[in-house]
Amino acid sequence: MSFDVQDENNRTKTTERHKRAWLVPTMLGIMLGAVVVAAILPSLIRNGILPYQIVLPEAAYQGNKAGDTNMSSLLQPISVDISTQLTDIIDDVAPAVVGVENVPATSIFSDETPNQSATGSGVIYKVNNEKAYIVTNHHVVDGAADIEVILADDRRLTATLLGSDLFMDLAVLEVEASNIDHVMTLGDSEQVKVGEPAIAIGNPLGLDLSGSVTQGIISGKQRAIPQDFNQDGRADWQAEVIQTDAAINPGNSGGALVNMQGQLIGINSMKIAQSAVEGIGFAIPIDVAMPVVDQLEKHGSVSRAFLGVEAYSLEDVAQAEWERSLHLPQEVTGGIYLQSVEPMSPASSAGLEVYDVITALDGKPIMNIIDLRKHLYQQKQPGDKMVLTLYRDGKKQEVTVELSEQQP
Repeated sequence: MSFDVQDENNRTKTTERHKRAWLVPTMLGIMLGAVVVAAILPSLIRNGILPYQIVLPEAAYQGNKAGDTNMSSLLQPISVDISTQLTDIIDDVAPAVVGVENVPATSIFSDETPNQSATGSGVIYKVNNEKAYIVTNHHVVDGAADIEVILADDRRLTATLLGSDLFMDLAVLEVEASNIDHVMTLGDSEQVKVGEPAIAIGNPLGLDLSGSVTQGIISGKQRAIPQDFNQDGRADWQAEVIQTDAAINPGNSGGALVNMQGQLIGINSMKIAQSAVEGIGFAIPIDVAMPVVDQLEKHGSVSRAFLGVEAYSLEDVAQAEWERSLHLPQEVTGGIYLQSVEPMSPASSAGLEVYDVITALDGKPIMNIIDLRKHLYQQKQPGDKMVLTLYRDGKKQEVTVELSEQQP
């Protein structure tokens, strides 16, 4: 029994000697590796061999050139360049986005109950003949007794309202150009692609947060959003908008939606604010806005043809309803249906009826409400005649309408 104990003790001592034999070389290897890394790290940094970039103070390079390989010479504050395409764009375009303050007629210093000033945003889109022109939203300046424009450097300018349009929610302001240094470059909203990045710039929640920037993507194009201006439960207008998830909040209205080339592609207008909805904002496409802006600048108002219907795209209706309820033949692949016809309107005078399906205007096929808007407002003037191809109870017919002028 004593022999077994002695043998076990010998095995234990042998194991401990083996452990010590491995420990010493391992520690020496770690120490040697640290010394080697410390010695060659300056050369790796200097020659750009590392897979990342470290920007060192000039003093560190000078010490290294003199043969100083002491790592303490490198342990100094690091300068990092964080400039990106996004920051460059914002530097260029943000000064062209201004604050717009709607000053009510009742003074805050009067004995009457004062109305609070409302604020929004605007975009400087042109400078001409010592005047600068700013586009904003109609609802930002609606009812204003006076309007002030606040520049990026906090200077305030008195603005003149040249014109405003309820339907497109656009307004044009004029200010003296002597203090204007930046003008926004106009882009092409027709070329915008769903999924591309977008930047919203404006003054959310007031001027205290002026020049705020949010980034997102283009979530959708050619969205048609019904607008009920007189709150009678019937849509008076279909707003064509770009959808984005870049945050648009109260005060952003009238601000800029910009692409990654720093070009203006939309005028921020509205958002859906519901507890179950998140990340849905809208901007007026610049290609749609500019013809209206030009008319407001030159004439103070917009003259547009008026048909007098509340219409929606067939694509918004389940195809099973096309045949079952509207009795459409299979060759119909798109169009609009009439939800209501306004009394005493051109449509009513021409005999149009609820649930008529319009498939062509002046012989040109239309697929949705956007096509109707483009033809009616870009190709027609008040007093023009327009030929409608429509289906009623499955029967095809043509109706000629004499258009009147849209009234505000």
